[in-house]
Amino acid sequence: MFEFSIARLPRIEFGAGSIMRLPDIIASYGTSVLLVTGGHSYQNLPGWQSFVETLNRRAIRLTQCKVTGEPSPDLVDEAVKAFAGHGFDVVVGIGGGSALDAAKAIAGLLCLQRSVMDYLEGVGPELPYEGPAVPLIAVPTTAGTGSESTKNAVLSVQGEHGFKKSFRHERLVAEYAIVDPELLCSCPPDVVAANGMDALTQLLESYVSIKSSAFTDALALSGLQAVRDALIPLYQSSSDASVQTSERSRLFREKMAYAALLSGITLAQVGLGSVHGLASPLGAFYPIPHGVVCGTLVASATEVNIKGMQSREPDNKALAKYAYAAEILCQQQFHDEKVAHTALIQLLTEWTQELNLPCLSKYGVETSALDKIVANSRGSSMKTNPIILHDTEIRQLLLSRL
Repeated sequence: MFEFSIARLPRIEFGAGSIMRLPDIIASYGTSVLLVTGGHSYQNLPGWQSFVETLNRRAIRLTQCKVTGEPSPDLVDEAVKAFAGHGFDVVVGIGGGSALDAAKAIAGLLCLQRSVMDYLEGVGPELPYEGPAVPLIAVPTTAGTGSESTKNAVLSVQGEHGFKKSFRHERLVAEYAIVDPELLCSCPPDVVAANGMDALTQLLESYVSIKSSAFTDALALSGLQAVRDALIPLYQSSSDASVQTSERSRLFREKMAYAALLSGITLAQVGLGSVHGLASPLGAFYPIPHGVVCGTLVASATEVNIKGMQSREPDNKALAKYAYAAEILCQQQFHDEKVAHTALIQLLTEWTQELNLPCLSKYGVETSALDKIVANSRGSSMKTNPIILHDTEIRQLLLSRL
């Protein structure tokens, strides 16, 4: 627990209004910036017009690249081809996890002008990445993936023969992560729900990861407390514009932005678990948003993990950790570990229902496809799950949310 190494992290600027520091940070790198954003919501972000006007006054040249949906290798390759000759001093990613992952990959390849397929894990030649990468500034506008603090650029190709794989290297870590909770104002309830459950899942999975340490445990528990206090009320208030300016709503945004950031830090250090192991094939074969996969599976995955350890590894330290996570999330002391486990599963199930997270069948998943999904779930995330799950257990997990 007290032997660990910490992978590279960005410099983090956190707090309401921190987006206003972005022009100064950009200017410290030069006068030419590639801005990678999501669809159109970024234009409604607080301070956006002021940001653009400040760049214009400083004669900073802004070129934009839009990312709609989860980024694919083709999107990254086309962007690199289009912008490689522009001599950008810095890349800025503003948006959800998809925009940040795309920005990460593009920044890593602008100087090399090679296909990202050369570096994707488990696809192609898997060449060693040596850089250089263009400096990256990551500005999340959702509270979920924690991509602003990781070295992973997750790319996907959807369809029967699809895949969801990472371009991963410490050189891809952002130089700065600017986390402004006020940028969450534009998130609709379904995005708050899916992203919030993604952050929760990442915190819980990294807490019980076989690589966890005292360092990551402290962060994960702090993040779980923040999710406990903020996720449901933020979801409930996110559809009411009149509530957005209240002090309580601001506090909920701050806590969820904080939780998401910590979830990215912890997953980058110690890995994840079975939910994210399944998110890879599910996101590749079906049009299921990543956060929805996490939110709909986390209660069932927790139950399967606990039952597997109780029957095969009763001394597994993760059983005690799940019990302590129950005390944190339920705000209650339990004198019986099994009672705590039951309470944790029940709470996660209630949140899944309250947040209206859909079942897998809504996205076309059928019983006949489960064996294929199970066969493709044994990636890096599954390797840090607290127990090695049998195929039958993974299949049962999926069936419970079909």
